Amino acid sequence: MSTENKLRILFLGDLVGKPGRLAVQKFLLQNSEKYDFVIANVENASHGFGLTAKNYEELSSFGIDCMTSGNHIWDKKDIFQYIDEADKLIRPINYPNAPGKGYKIINVKEYKVGIINALGRNFMPVIDSPLNSIEKVLEEIKKETNIIFIDFHTEATAEKMCYAKYFSEKGITAFIGTHTHVQTADEKIIDNKTAYISDAGFCGSTDGIIGMDYETSIKHLLTMMPGRFEVASSENVCINGVIVTVNTSSGFAEEIQRINVQMML
Repeated sequence: MSTENKLRILFLGDLVGKPGRLAVQKFLLQNSEKYDFVIANVENASHGFGLTAKNYEELSSFGIDCMTSGNHIWDKKDIFQYIDEADKLIRPINYPNAPGKGYKIINVKEYKVGIINALGRNFMPVIDSPLNSIEKVLEEIKKETNIIFIDFHTEATAEKMCYAKYFSEKGITAFIGTHTHVQTADEKIIDNKTAYISDAGFCGSTDGIIGMDYETSIKHLLTMMPGRFEVASSENVCINGVIVTVNTSSGFAEEIQRINVQMML
């Protein structure tokens, strides 16, 4: 879909369970030729928590080129057996001494795209500094490409905004927030360089609570007892994400367009 010196990159918000996987499959079957590169956050893709090897292969077959994640990436035990061989999957870069990789550089036609995944610290698990962890690899990535996306996975909007401004000054292409599953309406280009949104949203059932079943969600709130959360099973689903148009000469974003598509499976 690229025109001269342009790439259109689709970023999909957190996929939640089977409804999220099927929604993305249907959406990409209808629209894949519109995009040069597809990134999706998959930390909730397997029954709402983690990612199995089977679902990794399934999502790869849909045309997803890179899969980012978050704090739930370790929730399925087989992740430890396959993550080092999963060439499309990255985990948050600021996990200390964890298996897998925190960034990838992937060929897209005659270009390369660098993708970094990081966890924030506010209201999140104790983890290494995202600032230090990203800066350790940023210059190495820049030696190979000027097109760099960061999936910043955290709760606090202010933390996302502040780091986005900081890394825009470092010349990155896009800083995309994930984790809350609630799409924000603040997409913009920072300093005429960096595409930004506080949260890309989610892909999954719209009849639940951020993709999860209402009954198990309300039971937890009413009792505060531990319990198993189930994925909402409705066929009413949504696709949330953004399309970023990149100038490949400068590596800067020229446009960010929010996606919020409602559909039936």
